Amino acid sequence: MALPDSGKVSSPIGKARAGEASKHKNGETLTQAIRIIPSIQAQVVIHAHPALLLSFFLIRFNALVADPVSTMWSSIPIVVITQAVYAITCLPAVGSQIAKPAKKLRPGEKRKPGSESTGSNVVVTTLVALILSAIASIALHATLVLFGAPFLTHIPHTFLCSTHLAVLGLFPLFYTRGVTNKDWLEILSAGAPLDEAFGGLVGACFGAWLGAVPIPLDWDREWQKWPVTILCGIYAGYLAGKLLGGTVAFGMRFR
Repeated sequence: MALPDSGKVSSPIGKARAGEASKHKNGETLTQAIRIIPSIQAQVVIHAHPALLLSFFLIRFNALVADPVSTMWSSIPIVVITQAVYAITCLPAVGSQIAKPAKKLRPGEKRKPGSESTGSNVVVTTLVALILSAIASIALHATLVLFGAPFLTHIPHTFLCSTHLAVLGLFPLFYTRGVTNKDWLEILSAGAPLDEAFGGLVGACFGAWLGAVPIPLDWDREWQKWPVTILCGIYAGYLAGKLLGGTVAFGMRFR
């Protein structure tokens, strides 16, 4: 009996290794999972970042229930600063040398001086990613409406909720992936490899969907009003997805 060719056997969920080019069945090169910057500062921030976000959300929870619009609006600058520090310290900016697979040198070949210093300006990349996230908030607002958010009422509530979702879930992806068509086609089709950035987006979206469950229940609780539970789900899902995407699920794909 002929044994199957080991080169054709693959698991249902593929893993992308850093520095290696993974290819689809048709030979097209797939996007690679983004690894955290290997520095002491990144290791410190990567552990402090979830604790800071969670602590800030819990501190502001009572105010969120009492006045959702004012609380979400006043919280945005803090969340933006936290996300920006996290991205700059821990994630390689799109176009930077760290984000690219290391080029193997030929025997006897020397690396050119200054080749490692070329890359994008992190300040410019951060600003552009924030602008793109703000624009994406409009699309997310429309998406929330399509999924059942109030259409003619609670407009500020829905828009600010979508803004928090954009800053948490989309900003790290804009920072690391830019606006490359190929990358975003894989992200939007859930075909991109899981890492901290994409895992955070998946978790935030799933958390937002799960957060809608308590709203129609007849519990008569103040925290059931729109969009308190949605925002709770976004933050909880983002932190969980970010953690899983950066550890046990790193490099895995949904298809």
